[in-house]
Amino acid sequence: MKNEKTTIILAGGLIGIIAALLVFFGNPANMGFCIACFLRDTSGALGLHTAAAVQYIRPEIIGLVLGSFLIASLNKEFLPRGGSAPMTRFILGFLVMIGCLMFLGCPFRMILRLAGGDLNAIFGFLGFFAGIGVGIFFLNKGYTLKRTYKLQVLEGTTFPVIQVVLLVFLVAAPAFIYFSAADAGPGGKHAPVIISLAAGLIVGALAQKTRLCMVGGLRDAVLFREWKLLAGFLAVGVSAFIANLILGYFKMGFAEQPVAHVDGLWNFLGMMLAGFGCVLLGGCPLRQLVLAGEGNTDSAITVIGMMVGAAFCHNFGLASSGKGPTPNGQIAVIIGLVVVTVIACINTFKKSE
Repeated sequence: MKNEKTTIILAGGLIGIIAALLVFFGNPANMGFCIACFLRDTSGALGLHTAAAVQYIRPEIIGLVLGSFLIASLNKEFLPRGGSAPMTRFILGFLVMIGCLMFLGCPFRMILRLAGGDLNAIFGFLGFFAGIGVGIFFLNKGYTLKRTYKLQVLEGTTFPVIQVVLLVFLVAAPAFIYFSAADAGPGGKHAPVIISLAAGLIVGALAQKTRLCMVGGLRDAVLFREWKLLAGFLAVGVSAFIANLILGYFKMGFAEQPVAHVDGLWNFLGMMLAGFGCVLLGGCPLRQLVLAGEGNTDSAITVIGMMVGAAFCHNFGLASSGKGPTPNGQIAVIIGLVVVTVIACINTFKKSE
């Protein structure tokens, strides 16, 4: 148990350093790794939305899935499975993305924003913790999306194969793939492909091996007083903080933070929606990608739900910007909290037929 905790902490420390180095090599500030942002960018590159500032097939996402797939296969942990309320998971993934794009980041980026001195992320963390707390209430009352089923290998390998296809699209850059101009916004800022892909492969392998998950860490700490997963994410934050200090990226304050806004209430509510939804899904966006790499088709469908949610946010003006949240986004977050609560109630209190 002690060795396992040490391994998780070391892995988290390495991931935090990698995230800071990705910014050094070209990724947006405080966004060395952001699952929500990178899925949004990939959605834009595929033409699912037309926001020119956020269109780029992110190699980090490809690497995360393939890194998890390779390590799981080597360790005989690649287990194709699925069938646990796939449509509900799609909807939850969709709503989690709405919450993340209200805050402008996933739980992973929330930690990186804190490590970069962005105090707005404190409100995000408080909301995230509150959402997890509400989710834990339903877990204690018996919430479940029922069991998964063993599937054919073809089903489990489909999502990793899609990542290979996306890598081909990224490198070949055919005309039907959209890329943000270098000065257009976050989508135009990225590390070289080979560095981003290598970083994704390493993080995917480490996350698969350690089961690293921000939601799982907070959930386990509250429910079981088990701190090892949470220690991993604390290590991410500490190592990224130290790396930011060394590289000169640390800037403490609320105002003028990169790709962030100062509306504390909606930072709180956005991450509350994300945290609540992630508990019901059984893992944060990072964990969903890792599970998809292990052959879990339910997690793959969740990720697709997130990508569709990101496209919806930009097509209908739900996503926040540095200027703050939009009225449409605020309405969507409130509706999202209501829908997630309904899903939780139905899958907790409804008696089986």
